[in-house]
Amino acid sequence: MLMPDDFKAYSKIRVDNHLFNKENMPSHFKFKEYCPLVFRNLRERFGIDDQDFQNSLTRSAPLTSDAQGRSGARFHTSYDKRYVIKTITSEDVAEMHNILKKYHQFIVECHGSTLLPQFLGMYRLTVDGDETYMIVTRNVFSHRLSVYKKYDLKGSTVAREASDKEKAKELPTYKDNDFINDRQKIYIDEDNKKMFLEKLRKDVEFLAQLKLMDYSLLVGIHDVERAEQEEVESEDNEGDEEGESDGGVGTPPDSPSNTLDSSSKPLSPGEFDPTIDVYAIKSHDTAPRKEVYFMAVIDILTHYDAKKKAAHAAKTVKHGVSICPDSSLFLVVQMQQNVNFNHLVMLTRYVFHKFENCICQVAP
Repeated sequence: MLMPDDFKAYSKIRVDNHLFNKENMPSHFKFKEYCPLVFRNLRERFGIDDQDFQNSLTRSAPLTSDAQGRSGARFHTSYDKRYVIKTITSEDVAEMHNILKKYHQFIVECHGSTLLPQFLGMYRLTVDGDETYMIVTRNVFSHRLSVYKKYDLKGSTVAREASDKEKAKELPTYKDNDFINDRQKIYIDEDNKKMFLEKLRKDVEFLAQLKLMDYSLLVGIHDVERAEQEEVESEDNEGDEEGESDGGVGTPPDSPSNTLDSSSKPLSPGEFDPTIDVYAIKSHDTAPRKEVYFMAVIDILTHYDAKKKAAHAAKTVKHGVSICPDSSLFLVVQMQQNVNFNHLVMLTRYVFHKFENCICQVAP
């Protein structure tokens, strides 16, 4: 049973010249783990074995992502692609402490069934006086099903289009206007739609209670046929690459498979383990394309304070409000200079109501 002090606790270690190899790690560093018992309990409620978690983060070096978040946040994934390690600010650490008790209670009440980030650990690394804060979450996307397109959706059309620089990346993050212009649809059956929207409703209400804002709905799409074709092409080219080293960091060839997979049978194309790929939903059998969707709410640590009020008011005066292509339907709650949090709650509900129209049930 967790005690109130567990939500304030931390553990620290200092390392001096232990197994020192300057090419791989610094000679002196300090490591701090925040609220270790709380995050261990959260991992348990999310069905994550502690030993598996440690193996994923320590067996081999993490992989670097070209994605970049707010305030220059950097992203890494564990070598097995199950977990995301994100650098955060000291303000984010403080906000995490502010919401952690209620977040834990919410996870208990929903039995870990949520679209919110699955927070699994929070740390501080100090090297030569420089402090780096990190938070570990479960990867929204699959460790084995590749995503060929992803969207970051906020429900606004103001400045919500991927830049040319972003589009030049190997896997760009597209935004709301791109979603609209692509005529993108999410083809899932009625049961999955109801389940998804019910989770989304509860999650958004929870965030509204905590006055958290500026979050997004991350949508990733796996195209089964496309992935199969790429796998065939990769096998055809395999002979040309024999004996060459790519110099990257991946799963060591002699590493045993994670125990989460050890008892499972091989998965066919487009199949996934729902205990691992918890954000995944298969497309309906009669959808135009066989796809798997990964959808989750991300970036939830922004609190709606006086500073954000002023920023939203200024943006509204400059741009007006454009929540969707037919935003004239929403003039009744258009934000003006007297923006308040109730408006934000209404806006949020409207955003996700509009997203519901992009989720299609395909008749069997």
